[in-house]
Amino acid sequence: MGFISLDDARDLGQRALMKHKVSSENAAVTIDALLRAEMQGIPSHGFSRIPYYAAQAAAGKIDGLAKPQISRPRPGAVLTDAKCGFAFRAIADSLPVAAQAARENGVALLAIKNSHHAGVLGLPVADFAEQGLLAMAFANSPAALAPYGGSKAVFGTNPMAMGCPRKNAPPLVIDISMGVMARGKVLQAAEKGELLPEGVAVDAEGKPTRDAAKAFAGSLLPFGGPKGYALALMVEIMAAVLPGAALAVEASSLFAPEGPSPRIGQSFLVMDPVATAGDGFTDRIDALLRVITEQEGVRLPGDRRLSLEAVARAKETVALPDPLLEQLYGLCKE
Repeated sequence: MGFISLDDARDLGQRALMKHKVSSENAAVTIDALLRAEMQGIPSHGFSRIPYYAAQAAAGKIDGLAKPQISRPRPGAVLTDAKCGFAFRAIADSLPVAAQAARENGVALLAIKNSHHAGVLGLPVADFAEQGLLAMAFANSPAALAPYGGSKAVFGTNPMAMGCPRKNAPPLVIDISMGVMARGKVLQAAEKGELLPEGVAVDAEGKPTRDAAKAFAGSLLPFGGPKGYALALMVEIMAAVLPGAALAVEASSLFAPEGPSPRIGQSFLVMDPVATAGDGFTDRIDALLRVITEQEGVRLPGDRRLSLEAVARAKETVALPDPLLEQLYGLCKE
């Protein structure tokens, strides 16, 4: 592993993308999200994605110059066309519009179509929560997850997240995906030749496998059996059907540069808690969380991520695998 300063990492990532037909504005917002993922200890959604993004932008699968088109078809509805560009730019540009709509109406829906990989979904809901808003997010992705009882991929890992404001503490962030394991982690295991745990995936023939390469070519399994399957279906409706985006079975790979744009979707339900709970909302949240954390050995969802990010910011460095660093420097020279 090589340690690199946050500023140098940010500069390296932006240069790698900009060398591959990505505008400086799109590169900046994308790398900011990936760097936050690295600091929170989620490398599967961090800088390891840059080579895939760069290759897809160079091939035109991602429009690296795209500017999202944002409209408000109804007072409480915000519709964003990502124009086959990066989801990070579409989300960042839409966030203040959706926040304003939520404050005006008490609740707002932000729906994004023609989008790409949304990364760590807990990050944008945390950004909403930092503004005092309660937010839930849903994102679909290319088919990788089989329904319970089946063996053919129908859903992506389909994450959902919630960001909840607190009074004198960072937001509470709950971020889960519907697969037993994230697809990015399966790919990393395949590249390292590592075995997967039992019960994570099936191969292309529907047989249980621990071989990460066979799992990547096959299907992941939903966590919690039928409950995870039902949640994956719910997210697919919220993230794909509601915004008018591509279904998981229609979307092309987020890793391969070949093929059309995936055109997947994301949606956010953004709520102003003052509209219903009044000014005492955060006091009640703190009371709830105290009941939980008073129990020995219990921690809140997201606590580990926050502590890792705090350490990274204090040290002003992040650790990246040496082969990845070499690859990123190479991308900057192309």
